[in-house]
Amino acid sequence: MAAVAADPAAAAVAEAAEDREIQNEAIPGLDDQWRQIENGESGRERPLRAGESWFLVEQHWYKQWEVYVQGGDQDASTFPGCINNAELFEDQINWRLKEGLVEGEDYVLLPAAAWHCLVSWYGIEHGQPPIERKVIELPNMQKVEVYPIELLLVQHSDMDTALTAQFSHSDSVDLILRTAREQFLVEPQEDTRLWIKNAEGSLDRLCNTHVTLLDAAIETGQLVIMETRNKDGTWPSAQLRVMNSVSEEDEDFQGQPGICGLTNLGNTCFMNSALQCLSNVPQLTEYFLNNRYLEELNFRNPLGMKGELAEAYADLVKQAWSGYHRSIVPNVFKNKVGHFATQFLGYQQHDSQELLSFLLDGLHEDLNRVKKKEYVELCDAAGRPDQEVAQEAWQNHKRRNDSVIVDTFHGLFKSTLVCPDCGNVSVTFDPFCYLSVPLPVCHKRVLEVFFVPMDPRRKPEQHRVVVPKKGNISDLCVALSKHTGIAPDKMIVADVFSHRFYKLYQLEDPLSGILDRDDIFVYEVSGRIEAIEGSRDDIVVPVYLRERTPARDYNNSYYGLILFGHPLLVSVPRDRFSWEGLYNILMYRLSRYVTKPSSDEEDDGDDKGEDEDSDEEEKEEMPGPSTRGSLRDSEREQAGPSSGVTRRCPFLLDNCLRTSQWPPRRRRKQLFTLQTVNSNGTSDRTTSPEEVQTQPYIAMDWEPEMKRRYYDEVEAEGYVKHDCVGYMLKKAPVQLQECIELFTTVETLEKENPWYCSSCKQHQLATKKLDLWMLPEILIIHLKRFSFSKFSREKLDTLVQFPIRDLDFSEFVIKPQNESAPELYKYDLIAVSNHYGGMRDGHYTTFACNKDSGQWHYFDDNSVSPVNENQIESKAAYVLFYQRQDVARRQSQPGSSGPSVSTTCSSPPNPEFMDVN
Repeated sequence: MAAVAADPAAAAVAEAAEDREIQNEAIPGLDDQWRQIENGESGRERPLRAGESWFLVEQHWYKQWEVYVQGGDQDASTFPGCINNAELFEDQINWRLKEGLVEGEDYVLLPAAAWHCLVSWYGIEHGQPPIERKVIELPNMQKVEVYPIELLLVQHSDMDTALTAQFSHSDSVDLILRTAREQFLVEPQEDTRLWIKNAEGSLDRLCNTHVTLLDAAIETGQLVIMETRNKDGTWPSAQLRVMNSVSEEDEDFQGQPGICGLTNLGNTCFMNSALQCLSNVPQLTEYFLNNRYLEELNFRNPLGMKGELAEAYADLVKQAWSGYHRSIVPNVFKNKVGHFATQFLGYQQHDSQELLSFLLDGLHEDLNRVKKKEYVELCDAAGRPDQEVAQEAWQNHKRRNDSVIVDTFHGLFKSTLVCPDCGNVSVTFDPFCYLSVPLPVCHKRVLEVFFVPMDPRRKPEQHRVVVPKKGNISDLCVALSKHTGIAPDKMIVADVFSHRFYKLYQLEDPLSGILDRDDIFVYEVSGRIEAIEGSRDDIVVPVYLRERTPARDYNNSYYGLILFGHPLLVSVPRDRFSWEGLYNILMYRLSRYVTKPSSDEEDDGDDKGEDEDSDEEEKEEMPGPSTRGSLRDSEREQAGPSSGVTRRCPFLLDNCLRTSQWPPRRRRKQLFTLQTVNSNGTSDRTTSPEEVQTQPYIAMDWEPEMKRRYYDEVEAEGYVKHDCVGYMLKKAPVQLQECIELFTTVETLEKENPWYCSSCKQHQLATKKLDLWMLPEILIIHLKRFSFSKFSREKLDTLVQFPIRDLDFSEFVIKPQNESAPELYKYDLIAVSNHYGGMRDGHYTTFACNKDSGQWHYFDDNSVSPVNENQIESKAAYVLFYQRQDVARRQSQPGSSGPSVSTTCSSPPNPEFMDVN
């Protein structure tokens, strides 16, 4: 005892050692302790593995332990004592870690096995909790999560009472839900779900409880709200989004359910139109209003949207059919669509049918009752009876796809492919969700052109000609020849833009290159533009008209030249192809609107002898390639800017013009000068010599004063309209049945989409035929109004006449029919998506029949108004929704799960006596 009193530290060590021997005689030696903690599979040097637990140990304690075990003396005074992490905690009440702790300075990390060994050997300070942390997987690395996520948990019914709970990034959202249920004492039979408040202050559903907090992007400090389902099956969260999803309106508004507009968020009329059509499908809307979707949400489907799209659509339907809103703002739904389908991000205009296709597919996958899709091998008919093959195909489809969308919208095709070489026939049965039917296309188009005759006394004529859509320029010339009597080979077709030739067409060029907005001129000529060696045909020269601008620079040199008027194609005989000859021909061609100077305005020359003596002085030979730039400076000065001397002639013109005289011997008053130019009408030549040879361009340059005195602009712009301008290509209305017939017509596959023949063992352009085998409860018919090809894009504004009632498909269904139930093949119209406008712009609206009242309404974004049935059919009809008659009758029967009012639509009373929202 005296020794202990003299050295209390040594006594404590001895006492601790004695206690250890008594508690656990199996404590390993110091060397074994070092190996177990530092090395081996259980030691701190082992690699991190995602999801496992590691523990924090205070750095000073651990260093003391290292000194102790490395000393090799179990009775040494360096014994560390029990584990004490007090320095790592901010307080000893909530046991929160201090901020900014650094590994290696403040603590070390131990795997769970090593930690439990140390605790079993040395114990832990009384009352201290172990500091357990999870290993989380980050991109390309694993990391121990020292600071976990702290969340505030509240109940929807009591937002003021919040509990703090810690979770790892690797924990599942389901752990949050279970923790909240435990903390708030929720009964096991009650259904609950979670919402989280994001950085913007809005609330998002935590739909998939199987994902980790890391994947769900949940961060420290966020508020998590747990709500409990009401006894009537609805959720209190309907009130959480009310500020984000409804427009301003009277609180006491009470209207007809379903008669609710949708705000246009910016080019979202395509979405509003598709939603209004789908919202007025009775059985689908009842499915959501009765909360049957809650039992079938599929959060794990990799092809789905984690149930979020279905829930967003359900919220929209419930609001629209509550009767408490004139219109709602579908921004939550729009954001959800853009999140899962990036093509709909932003606020560009899109196609209502494309959105509808995405929505039907997305709702199906979100509500798919098949939780794990099995592999199903597609089998060809191989000569088996159609009935057998069809039943097998439908059963295989239902093994992977089973939802309210399949129940309502899916039908079955029969597809028959025939090899053109060996005659091999392949028959398959494929499901469909809608029919995309072609419109009978008119193979002709109307073009407006201006015909410019060679006779200068005749004004240009405006013509409207009917040409083949897939024809060539030669077809245009042939059609115009019938109006003018001019042979097609005496015509050249040009696209004129901004006073110049934008394009000179060849006879074999396709007409698809001409747009309706182009200004097309057809010139009568007596030759061709192309230079043909040895040919004696006239030469056709493109001629531009230019006017000098009055602006001058410091040395009085003209620079500005602007194009005006319509360019010409002038036929010039080869023997007159000189500057003077060209000038005289142009004066003749322009004689209708260009006045010749009178005789007293002409500049008479001297007597004949003087003319002959001064011949060499007045005459100036045009420089060819070998003499280019050889004019004397005095000659250039004498010529001046308006002399008409061309300093850079094309080779073809050089051959014809180099020996001509300019100005002519008899000096007449010249109204304009001639200049060779490039195809743009500028004298700066950028084309190659070869191009210049084959297509010379000439410019007529006018002084402003000369143009004012002698050029009649009004007469120059004059033209006459041919009788054909009053003609219109009549478009006869098309019956919907014609479109369906065209859809089921045999066609040959395109080169871009061949079929692999299992018999020939190669790809073939097989013939294909689609037939209808089984029709769905709701038949969606998409009219393919938008036509796309390699050369053109257009919208077909053909009027398609479709029945409101009794659309009979019995003649199109090839499956053996039940003669006692004709209503299985008859349909009534319930909604129409309309598109107004063209390819680049447009607007979508909806006609829809209310499932409860049977009245038709017109939905135009926010605006909703009643309409009569005779207003529904129009050229704007784009997507048609039909309901099978047996379904409508079944829903109207008392005791059915559907509405108690017949869904067969009827004409509403006179709109003048109705309350219009």
